[in-house]
Amino acid sequence: MQSHPARCMLSNGLKIPRIQLGVYMMSRNECRTTVPWALETGYRGIDCAQMYHNEREAGQGIKAFLAGDENTQGLTRKDIFYTTKLASNSNSYDQVRREIRKSVEACGLGYVDLFLLHSPYGGREARLTSWKAVEDAIAEGEVRMGGVSNYGVAHIEELMSSNPKTPPVVNQIEVHPFNTQTAIRETCAKHGIAIEAYAPLVRGMRMRHPKIVALAKSYGCTPAQLFVKWTLQHGLITLPKTTKKERLRENADVAWFTIDEEDMQELDSLDERLVTDWDPTEAS
Repeated sequence: MQSHPARCMLSNGLKIPRIQLGVYMMSRNECRTTVPWALETGYRGIDCAQMYHNEREAGQGIKAFLAGDENTQGLTRKDIFYTTKLASNSNSYDQVRREIRKSVEACGLGYVDLFLLHSPYGGREARLTSWKAVEDAIAEGEVRMGGVSNYGVAHIEELMSSNPKTPPVVNQIEVHPFNTQTAIRETCAKHGIAIEAYAPLVRGMRMRHPKIVALAKSYGCTPAQLFVKWTLQHGLITLPKTTKKERLRENADVAWFTIDEEDMQELDSLDERLVTDWDPTEAS
């Protein structure tokens, strides 16, 4: 993996790493161990959430790497992109502001690079109230930028039609060849909102699919690398998760090959709307 993974520009003019480590379902110990490994390997983004119950450990992992001998490039806090997410939207502005501050305090990094509303649950008022709290956290320097997660087309349109003072820069949703989320991606593109793909490896559920196996063989890559490359070639930010040191490197080592257009279309055609965990994108 390159020592400086590619970053892409968001609508606010700030950059975000294209490949990040997701720490969902990592135990606290796994998180504390895996995060420094990932940073040592070349990852520069860590994706966390209040619901993962490992914000403190993710922050500890980042700080341990920055202070350690493995940090051969002399990287500092500003070089690492840290994301976390609000567990529950609320009609109480003050409660959401408190929750954001708790996340900033838990990670111990001084500020959060990207703070997301984790889902659209709670109804319209809770969504818009929570977003106002995120905007103010940005204005006060606790958070650098804000976004949403698991927002469907209607939720994106609702937020954008409220004329937000600070528009969301990201919508993090499940995206892979077996759940391509075309309508949500098109809506976000229209509003200049970048897509972060979680579960890009389909949580291992389709690694042995005949088409995936055949294409991986033809490109001389692993199925995981094929999935990661597919998301990157669609212009998405990708969040592959693993706790294994060798897989960290493998998942991000995809600069050396390109999937041709015909094969990209073939991968797109595998869409079966497969949801590997939860899907709040249709929530009212």
